[in-house]
Amino acid sequence: MTSLSENFTGSPYDSMSPVAQAAYRSQAAAADLAPLPRATKDDVLLAIADALEVRTSEIVEANQLDVAASRKAGTSEAVIDRLALTPERVRTIAADVRDVAALPDPVGEVVRGSTLPNGIDLRQVRVPLGVVGIIYEARPNVTVDAAALCLKSGNAVLLRGSSSAHQSNTALVRVLRDAVGGAGLPADAIQLVPGESRESVRELMRARGLVDVLIPRGGASLIRTVVEESTVPVIETGTGNCHVYVDAQADLDMAIDILINSKAQRPSVCNSAETLLVHQDIADAFLPRALDALAEAGVTVHGDRRVLAHAERSKAEVVEATAEDWETEYLSYDIAAAVVDSLDKAVEHIRLWSSGHTEAIVTTSQQAARRFTRLVDSTTVVVNASTRFTDGGQFGFGAEIGISTQKLHARGPMGLPELTSTKYIVTGDGHTRP
Repeated sequence: MTSLSENFTGSPYDSMSPVAQAAYRSQAAAADLAPLPRATKDDVLLAIADALEVRTSEIVEANQLDVAASRKAGTSEAVIDRLALTPERVRTIAADVRDVAALPDPVGEVVRGSTLPNGIDLRQVRVPLGVVGIIYEARPNVTVDAAALCLKSGNAVLLRGSSSAHQSNTALVRVLRDAVGGAGLPADAIQLVPGESRESVRELMRARGLVDVLIPRGGASLIRTVVEESTVPVIETGTGNCHVYVDAQADLDMAIDILINSKAQRPSVCNSAETLLVHQDIADAFLPRALDALAEAGVTVHGDRRVLAHAERSKAEVVEATAEDWETEYLSYDIAAAVVDSLDKAVEHIRLWSSGHTEAIVTTSQQAARRFTRLVDSTTVVVNASTRFTDGGQFGFGAEIGISTQKLHARGPMGLPELTSTKYIVTGDGHTRP
């Protein structure tokens, strides 16, 4: 397929920066993708999944360079866990791509429609956003997830990962582009943003008119920078300061299982629990067991004075919590813990400190569950289940592009429908407006 740089020699394209040129090529690719039928997009996704498995060793070798460099730089093991790719993880990523291929195509879906009193047919249909820019940190699986979801929803994607994952992302995008191009579609549907400097990120954030939307995925600092400095519209994803509240009428065995799964099943991800809140009426019975279970899972507890009072009866490592602990997304084997006087006090704590991601209540009381779900305003409110279920795959959406904690356009795990906009199609029969 002829490149735009060949088609537009002598045009303003020649004077554009490399980032702008990449965005310009993305626009052309997006125009080609938008009208494609589902079968064509699904065939390409299946080709991508096969290519990932065939070229696993190439991907893992590149990733090992990033992991070694990160360890040498003193990067925490929690971050390295997000960065690392193994053959098993690559197979899982390929399986996620196949899951996306199996999902319904949102493009062309009629959101609403009717025949107006004057006989005009009105339909609101889903259409691709166009060019989607993703700015993310050291999680190379996002490279493939984002590419697959954007392709299925008819969007071109510009990927800007962190420098710590540069070798991994380069290898992955090479595999993706080869598969897309080999299937006869424009390889520029998937591109890495040129350059590793912060200037390339700034250029992407200011490519209004070339990039239709930006989605940041990462820590609070990254997200805040993109939201505050971008001239391109942003869908804001958020950090995960998630809470587990154990109500006065909780089943203790269930509460222990949910707490440990929420915190320790994979602590480096945004839907892991960072704060435990315990109703005072159940604290004496629950906390000694909870502290022992957390200790066995290797979790350090940052407790308030009432939690500290139970520390002597457990083998847990409990340190005194500071105000900073209540707002911290640890992404590690740490959890803040407090005893609260009531469900309403738990809600008050969550409203003050939560990032709006996921909050869970463990209770046998339907009344308490209903009150908690009404009062807590986060993307996801969980009753008697782990916070770890806030995930596009777990919700049946396929791989997610992120979890939006804002209230405009998309909220919660973002699947295929959230990567579309809508347009109105008005069909008349010679109608003119009186």
